[in-house]
Amino acid sequence: MQDVSNEIIKRSAEGDIKSFEAVYRATSGFVYNVAYRTVHNAQDAEEITQEVFLKVYHNLKYFRMQSSFKTWVYRITVNCAINHSKKVSRERDRREEYGKHLNPWDVLSAPKVSDMGHKEIADIALKMLNPDQRVCVILRNLEGLSYRQIADTLKISIN
Repeated sequence: MQDVSNEIIKRSAEGDIKSFEAVYRATSGFVYNVAYRTVHNAQDAEEITQEVFLKVYHNLKYFRMQSSFKTWVYRITVNCAINHSKKVSRERDRREEYGKHLNPWDVLSAPKVSDMGHKEIADIALKMLNPDQRVCVILRNLEGLSYRQIADTLKISIN
């Protein structure tokens, strides 16, 4: 993520559209990557990215510059991605429950683990985690954050 100066953040918070465009350009790739790594779906990641920037736009006036802007945006992104994942999971569970009654033989056509590559297995393993756990793994292993940075970003204890 590119650094965004405090002056640009301040002007964005005051409603300057050009400054907000600069904030968007500097952070949109970062936001999309975190969202995508959390939900594993490009369309959902795009939707989450839009939601994040709506929240950033409406809440920038409350950003006090006491923490880093990157951490603040991270937190918004993570919250949006977790909420989206939970929503999708609830919808998927309802569809699966409904689908069980329609065609119970679909299990026979599922791919075998021995036919999958490492990336596919890792993706499946990430999807098996609850959204809070998934975000921790993503922030640590894919984004390279320290445990302290993860704890600060997610506002949880380091344990």
